[in-house]
Amino acid sequence: MPPAAPAQAARERAGQAGDETGDAPPKRPGLVGRLLGRRARRTVVRRVLDDDMLESLEELLISADMGVDTAVRVTANLAEGRFGKKLSADEIKRLLAEEIARIMEPVARPMPLYPQRPQVVLVVGVNGSGKTTTIGKLASQFKAAGKKVVIAAGDTFRAAAVEQLQVWGERAGVPVLTAPEGADPASLAFDAMTRAQHDGADLLMIDTAGRLQNRADLMEELAKIVRVIRKKDETAPHNTLLVLDATTGQNALNQVEVFQKLSDVSGLVMTKLDGTAKGGVLVALADRFGLPIHAIGVGEQIDDLAPFDPEEFARALTGAEEGPAA
Repeated sequence: MPPAAPAQAARERAGQAGDETGDAPPKRPGLVGRLLGRRARRTVVRRVLDDDMLESLEELLISADMGVDTAVRVTANLAEGRFGKKLSADEIKRLLAEEIARIMEPVARPMPLYPQRPQVVLVVGVNGSGKTTTIGKLASQFKAAGKKVVIAAGDTFRAAAVEQLQVWGERAGVPVLTAPEGADPASLAFDAMTRAQHDGADLLMIDTAGRLQNRADLMEELAKIVRVIRKKDETAPHNTLLVLDATTGQNALNQVEVFQKLSDVSGLVMTKLDGTAKGGVLVALADRFGLPIHAIGVGEQIDDLAPFDPEEFARALTGAEEGPAA
């Protein structure tokens, strides 16, 4: 997937970077800075890595929605060979960042592109998670990379979702196929496949409903969409992207479990990372499910969808500076 924006620009929009000179706001201290304060910027203060310190670090990671199991694993790995030693705040930040990046590295992968035309991308997620905006941003990126894209507004029961997708389609310069409110989403998907094949499109992105309160209905709706598009291409869908809202915290874990049962999720996109300090849920997701993380949303503009960079994410979460740890 082509980069949506330079990494530095993404960091700045996410509020994780800033010039510490002049009148610009200082860089956020990250998790460890909350525990040890910012004195380490002026005076190196070392503290013994003991049980109390590890417990405090675990609590910080849990407060960032990393979950108990992952938080314990990260701190245990950090303590290995270092327990009882004195470490500065910066050293602890860098060590934590290294452990988090190690968990995230295997899942940081762009959405795969296949030779099938059209490549069918089914986009799932609960209402309000950012599905519609993610589709618009992805469509814009793929078009900028020279791909021909068609969008199907498959959440036919929410007029607002269709209208929003049409707006994003206009911004991206990509056609959006719609159906009357309440129409059969599978029928729209079939028509969209026909249109995409006729137009020689490289990618067909299908939005779907996200009404988890009616799981049985949603499961049948998604299954019907898959059955219908497989009449056109038995290998479709080629990607099933689950869009998650970072502000939902640990509930994102439950959503992954549900949508894995509802559909064969192949990758994740995490939105709204600019609006929460609890990005640790992404670490818990990687640790528990191992699903590829294709991109992260860091703002509302059409180019505010960035490739997932595990090292950059880990530094932002912990407040670590670049450089080797102890």
